[in-house]
Amino acid sequence: MEVFCGSRFWDSNLSIHTDNPDLTPCFQNTILAWIPSIYLWTALPFYLLYLKHSKRGYIVLSVLSRFKTLFGVLLWCVSWADLFYSFHELLQSRTPPPVYFVTPLIVGITMLLATLLIQYERLRGVQSSGVLIIFWFLSVLCAVGPLRSKIMTTTAQGHVNERFRFATFYIYFALIIIELILSCFKEKPPFFSPVNTDPNPSPELTSGFLSRLTFWWFTSMAILGYKRPLEDKDLWSLNEEDTSKSIVQQLSKEWDKEKAECKQKEDVTYRKKSNHMLNHVGDGPDEAEVLIRDKKHNRKPSFLKALLRTFGPYFLIGSFFKLIQDLLSFVNPQLLSVLISFIKNKDAPAWWGFLIAALMFTCAVLQTLILHQHFQYCFVTGLRLRTGITGVIYRKSLVITNSAKRSSTVGEIVNLMSVDAQRFMDLVTFLNMLWSAPLQIFLALYFLWQALGPSVLAGVAVMVLLIPLNSAIAIKTRAFQVEQMRYKDSRIKLMNEILGGIKVLKLYAWEPSFSEKVLEIRRNELRVLKKSAYLNSLSTFAWISAPFLVALTTFAVYVSVDENNILDAEKAFVSLSLFNILKFPLNMLPQVISNIAQTSVSLKRIQQFLSHDELDPNCVETKVIAPGYTICVKNATFSWGKDLKPSLKDINLLVPSGALVAVVGHVGCGKSSLVSALLGEMEKLEGEVAVKGSVAYVPQQAWIQNATLKDNILFGQAPNEQKYQNVLEACALKTDLEVLPGGDQTEIGEKGINLSGGQRQRVSLARAVFSNSDIYLLDDPLSAVDSHVAKHIFDKVIGPDGVLKGKTRILVTHGIGFLPQVDHIIVLVDGKISEMGSYQDLLKQNKAFAEFLRNYALDEGIEEDELTMVEEEEVLLAEDTLSIHTDLADNEPVTNEARKQFLRQLSVISSEGGECPNKMSTKRRVCEKKPAEPPLPRKNPNEKLIQAETTETGTVKLTVFWQYVKAVSPVISLAICFLYCCQNAASIGANVWLSDWTNEPVINGTQHNTSMRIGVYAALGLLQGLIVLVSSFTLAMGGINAARTLHTALLENKLHTPQSFYDTTPTGRIINRFSKDIYVIDEVIPPTILMFLGTFFTSLSTMIVIIASTPLFAVVIVPLAILYFFVQRFYVATSRQLKRLESVSRSPIYSHFSETISGASVIRAYRRQKSFVDISDLKVDENQKSYYPGIVSNRWLGIRVEFVGNCIVLFAALFAVIGKNSLNAGLVGLSVSYALQVTLSLNWMVRMTSDLETNIVAVERIKEYSETETEAPWIIEDKSPPEDWPSKGELEFVNYSVRYRKGLDLVLKDLNLQVHGGEKIGIVGRTGAGKSSMTLCLFRILEAAKGEIKIDGVRISEIGLHDLRSRLTIIPQDPVLFSGTLRMNLDPFNKYSDEEIWKALELSHLKRFVSSQPSMLEYECSEGGENLSVGQRQLVCLARALLRKTRILILDEATAAIDLETDDLIQMTIRTQFEDCTVLTIAHRLNTIMDYTRILVLDNGTIAEFDTPANLIASKGIFYSMAKDAGLA
Repeated sequence: MEVFCGSRFWDSNLSIHTDNPDLTPCFQNTILAWIPSIYLWTALPFYLLYLKHSKRGYIVLSVLSRFKTLFGVLLWCVSWADLFYSFHELLQSRTPPPVYFVTPLIVGITMLLATLLIQYERLRGVQSSGVLIIFWFLSVLCAVGPLRSKIMTTTAQGHVNERFRFATFYIYFALIIIELILSCFKEKPPFFSPVNTDPNPSPELTSGFLSRLTFWWFTSMAILGYKRPLEDKDLWSLNEEDTSKSIVQQLSKEWDKEKAECKQKEDVTYRKKSNHMLNHVGDGPDEAEVLIRDKKHNRKPSFLKALLRTFGPYFLIGSFFKLIQDLLSFVNPQLLSVLISFIKNKDAPAWWGFLIAALMFTCAVLQTLILHQHFQYCFVTGLRLRTGITGVIYRKSLVITNSAKRSSTVGEIVNLMSVDAQRFMDLVTFLNMLWSAPLQIFLALYFLWQALGPSVLAGVAVMVLLIPLNSAIAIKTRAFQVEQMRYKDSRIKLMNEILGGIKVLKLYAWEPSFSEKVLEIRRNELRVLKKSAYLNSLSTFAWISAPFLVALTTFAVYVSVDENNILDAEKAFVSLSLFNILKFPLNMLPQVISNIAQTSVSLKRIQQFLSHDELDPNCVETKVIAPGYTICVKNATFSWGKDLKPSLKDINLLVPSGALVAVVGHVGCGKSSLVSALLGEMEKLEGEVAVKGSVAYVPQQAWIQNATLKDNILFGQAPNEQKYQNVLEACALKTDLEVLPGGDQTEIGEKGINLSGGQRQRVSLARAVFSNSDIYLLDDPLSAVDSHVAKHIFDKVIGPDGVLKGKTRILVTHGIGFLPQVDHIIVLVDGKISEMGSYQDLLKQNKAFAEFLRNYALDEGIEEDELTMVEEEEVLLAEDTLSIHTDLADNEPVTNEARKQFLRQLSVISSEGGECPNKMSTKRRVCEKKPAEPPLPRKNPNEKLIQAETTETGTVKLTVFWQYVKAVSPVISLAICFLYCCQNAASIGANVWLSDWTNEPVINGTQHNTSMRIGVYAALGLLQGLIVLVSSFTLAMGGINAARTLHTALLENKLHTPQSFYDTTPTGRIINRFSKDIYVIDEVIPPTILMFLGTFFTSLSTMIVIIASTPLFAVVIVPLAILYFFVQRFYVATSRQLKRLESVSRSPIYSHFSETISGASVIRAYRRQKSFVDISDLKVDENQKSYYPGIVSNRWLGIRVEFVGNCIVLFAALFAVIGKNSLNAGLVGLSVSYALQVTLSLNWMVRMTSDLETNIVAVERIKEYSETETEAPWIIEDKSPPEDWPSKGELEFVNYSVRYRKGLDLVLKDLNLQVHGGEKIGIVGRTGAGKSSMTLCLFRILEAAKGEIKIDGVRISEIGLHDLRSRLTIIPQDPVLFSGTLRMNLDPFNKYSDEEIWKALELSHLKRFVSSQPSMLEYECSEGGENLSVGQRQLVCLARALLRKTRILILDEATAAIDLETDDLIQMTIRTQFEDCTVLTIAHRLNTIMDYTRILVLDNGTIAEFDTPANLIASKGIFYSMAKDAGLA
């Protein structure tokens, strides 16, 4: 080297052991000059490869680019000027050393390369180049040393030695600084790049290298989020490569490739086999065995491979960053040991210390930047995985066969998308720990071994022993979680029923019994919570004490093994910081492994779903067909699955264009299957099917999307107002639109929940009509609608003169009345076509069809009748279709009853699940769960019935925290804070003691009283552990306390809330309080507070320790705290809102998906798969749009907060160096090792603040619903009526008026009437006359606006609600049952004996049914009584009334004739059993009340007529006209 340079290469006297260090000229000219060149040449091949693949268009030559190039060329000239100067010297015969030729040559070529690179990047569209920024930075860094050295030598000597080289170096230095500054600016966006039509593109794409490194580009959103709550429109669009479109395309391509490869292999094996068989004809059996064995080896296509190919490369970049970060994390402990030995060595020059401090800081900053890059790559991979998996599953669900779909429920398939895709996302973030954890553990142990020797093994043993403890706790906790979920589910289910049937509970005064049931479940739930709280505090104890125990055992063993083992500061604190590094990987490894196990299950499930059979798109021929026909089926056999038996056999069918074909047959004979077969939904086993033209399909069960009514009809077609109106007219939807709150813009709930069955069916039909297709497949569209509507639709739409005349129509029907008007009739019997032909032909043939008609068709006379009646009924159409309880249902002569009966038998719920008309009517009413309020006048369209829910925005008020503290109890809260202080005091104490121990003087190579040292250290540490245990447990108990009080208050209030609240608040919203918000209070808030307090006190104690050891540090704390506070406020505001946006945009993905699965056949029939895939992609992208900034906000925060932490490290080290003479090594070790840990706590503290603020809102929401106004008290002690009240059963209304809610009109106006004991009163009136309101008033569900009601002379407004309600009996309109035993449904308070209950059952005609059940009275009713028929439910309500048997009975007749037998049974029982009671009946069918004592006719809330039935008919008033309509007068 000396020959090469002409001087010494390294001189430690000159460079290290001096107060003014310098480097030798030789070192400057070789190593320092070459570093940047080496870097650039190494990075070049990789970088060029990257540039070759990135296509972004080129950037127009700008001023910036020109200057960069110019200075680059100048630099090259300057370097080579040096080279030529060396040649010049050579000619002058002063031979310079070789280094003066080599270095300028290398540097010059590198500069030229950098200049060319600037231009090449410009052509590839790179706006800001990281490679070059680092290169210029290195160049400047390496030139600073020589610059200083040149200045020093010149000042020392007083004159310049080599003028020329001196001058060129200065020019060189100036130029590289300019280049560095210029390279930090970014170029304009590329030219010719694909035009970006984004309204709000992400600034990330165009941001510079430094901005990406520090995530500076996110700042604009952080500031915006701080100024005002973010909204959807503020979110940036996704980067092109993160959108569903590009990701799902890639993944599908890889998956198809994978499938193709497997298929190819299979084909190859088959081919081999077939040759085999030909050659050896003789030996059969063995051959067959070989085949079977061969088949096994075929590998299934692996979804994992496809995922790896798609996302692997991107993820590996992140892994590379992780590797660097792992290695860097071990640099700081080494630097710490150097720093401590520097402090000990009193003669060392001060600049060593500053250098060490600077290195610590640089290393920490690098580590921060690299770690966050790694996280960014991981999270983005996770995001893409979720997008990809969701998209692939969605696309698959549109092509999957029906038999495959049946193998899993809709819920399971949706779970694949939500739960399993989420698992992948969660795993990816920590996947790198698989190799990184062992690496970190290995490195840490290696360094520890170096410091402490074999005694490290003792510490490691403790760590390894803690792992099984932790995993045991984890397993147990999971078991508790499962148990708690069970309780939670049953509690929510019960709450759901209670809220659904709240009106009935109020009418029966049953609230206390149900409240007790809920609280019972809640007690169990909290019991389990308490158990898991014990466990959690144990694991917190293990987590916090682990590093301490490890350190303790290691040090104890180390000192005890050998007297000469001295524990000095260097060993103690370096080991401590290494143990802290060890803590994370040891805890993460088991978690990652269990995560991988879970994810592999998910992977299998997804793979299985993606490998299901798909529908064969070519099963129905669409091109070639016999002329003049639109549908042609030859000898075809179909089944629902390859392995199921065929449902349709030997079908031959030719349908001419424009024909109307009816398909008839008994239930389950394959009518719907025939339609499905024409759509290509079934497996075709043999034969051929051809269908020419576009298809519209109306399924038996209407499929309605969660969109506006108009969107449901348009179904993606271009709107055409004229045509649209015609369609509405034809499908009888006009009248419905008038009553729906928003007309055709009404948002329809999931599965069409706010439409009646008939309306759904008509919307489905309207969609088909609007689509204007060539072929219409109508699967029984008329079954769900009322008979006259069915007639209207047949005439206007389907029939020979309907809108669809001239189109080919295939109509599956049960309505015989329409058959004479169709062109052809196909009769199906057991999956075969038994006969075909026109109506007349089939009658003549006198086979199955004629038989079928003969049994069912009644004399034609009725048909005529029907026609004349339609005129009168038109009036009712509006009410009837809306099922606003019509009161004039009985205007058909009795003969029609038989026809109805026939229709009913014909379509007893068919195998495909079609609905029979009577079932529909009850279904319809379930949707309407509102009392029969008069339809609100539509004066003011903005006045909504349902108030919109307010979402919280902005910061949370302190009062909310105070409310929570009150719920926990202030004393406990103070105790918790005090315990945390003690815990940190103990922890600081232990470490201070340790630092004091390390300073103990060494005498004759040993330290004295080590046993005392170890004892105190252990005592302090264990004390800390115990306090942790106690404090975390106290906190958990406090949390459970709060949860209990908040839930009890909420439940208490909700059961006391008046009915009007439930009419205006959707049940879902109340349930949400009981599920989501209570869950947050139970399980989210306590651990968040635990983490928050932990990190807060840790950070606090760090500050205290550093200030105590280097008081100067106090100066820096204020600016750092201000910086920290700002970052924290910006982050919390933005991230909280992003989280809200993300959770809001998440559920539409899944609801749209489940909708798609249930409507797949409709989507396929209309050939709308593509647009549905697009909608799904859009929804996923919308969700990721708010998720992506959420990820970045965490990175943004991390870098800024960790920078604050790194500054703390820097200043702790700096001040230690400055105050070196007054400090001992122990204190420095203590303060710097504390500083090294603080970054993590600072980071988590902000996250926890954010989580706490996001979640504490739950307390506010629960509080809000615990403080709504309540109804009157249930029992008023001194006002309770006598025991036998009401003994006579006299009723009196005095000037009584009432309204539903404040601000609405009066429903009953100034009623005055008197009812004597034992009278039977019928109440009649048109819809909205106020009949139901009267009953509600008696029970004080509605409170009087003025006037009063007296029962037996007692004013009902003065007694407690339960006293009143328990003394009246009602048989309500909708029979509501609760899940539980039959006995509980009859007698929730266990007041009655078994005999009494059996007697009531006998009288209500249920005894036979109940005694035939194996469990008798303990018969379990399912939710809503689904496992009893509607009639039976009505009888259970009768049994309840019989059990109570009070003097006043109110009977609210069911709106629809549920079924006549039940109705008659009820009437009969009432007449016999309640002879001496006062009975009020709200009648819908007049024949039931014709024999009552008096009849009250209400009209518009006032009494119109009140007299005996005979008198009323004689007076020819309102009642007479109603009776006439009903054919009774």
